[in-house]
Amino acid sequence: MSSTHSQAQWPEPENHNHNTFRSHPIWDVSVAPPPGGDRWTTWDELGLARGPEPWPDWLITSGDAFDTDLGVLKTGKEADVHLIERVGPDGRSCLLAAKRYRSSEHRLFRRDDGYQAGRRHKKSREQRAITNRTAFGRTVVAGMWARAEWAALVQLQTSSVRVPYPVSFDSNELLMEFIDDGEGNAAPRLAQVRPDPEALTLLWRQFREIVLALAATGHTHGDLSPYNLLVAPGADGGPHGQLVVIDLPQLVDVVVNPDGFDYLRRDIVNVTSWFAAHRARVDAEELFAEALAALY
Repeated sequence: MSSTHSQAQWPEPENHNHNTFRSHPIWDVSVAPPPGGDRWTTWDELGLARGPEPWPDWLITSGDAFDTDLGVLKTGKEADVHLIERVGPDGRSCLLAAKRYRSSEHRLFRRDDGYQAGRRHKKSREQRAITNRTAFGRTVVAGMWARAEWAALVQLQTSSVRVPYPVSFDSNELLMEFIDDGEGNAAPRLAQVRPDPEALTLLWRQFREIVLALAATGHTHGDLSPYNLLVAPGADGGPHGQLVVIDLPQLVDVVVNPDGFDYLRRDIVNVTSWFAAHRARVDAEELFAEALAALY
């Protein structure tokens, strides 16, 4: 979900949620392709990385499930995101977001130099190829972005930062939790909401907590804006929403990266400016100072 500054055109699938039960027939799993679906689930594929246990109750993990592509949610420079419905043999279903990184010749990793600064690779051949931007080097960098986003999502599952649950990952597809609005449609981006003063205050507090929690691990998002913060229903069902951070392949180590402090400041200023434009009394420099104090 690359942070483009234009509103995505979200499809409007049937009204689903994570606990929806639909009437699907039981099928013979020896039949291929699956009736009613595009493919059998990838859950049981060898070599597939799976999300951390315990797996969420809403996630379908049956090897007899099938997946149906419901359309494109978002297109970006590095990847496209599709909406996937997974249906189990008992008729239970869940929605997933499938981020599919493009083949190396079609990827546009033009802004990665700064994010890669400070990162080193075990194989000198890979490091030289990356430095020289050979075809092999571009392939290595592209794969690094995919793996980096998976690793960031897994790492942040144990933090207070709300991110989509990472379901599985293989060489070209990252499956994750689909963040909805409580009614089966895509949750809006922060840039799309018009909160009242009370909601604005609560959202700012959440943003501050996200910045400080990331800083406590030594990191910043690296490309944070109101376009890659989703506003999902509150955990307690409250009306004001919960911020969910997306688009994490460029997660920056603030201390190791020579421009890390600049990325941290930029992340804060980008989002603080949105709050200020909505008449919230906020101070980017004050939050930046707090984040510096929270590092490690």
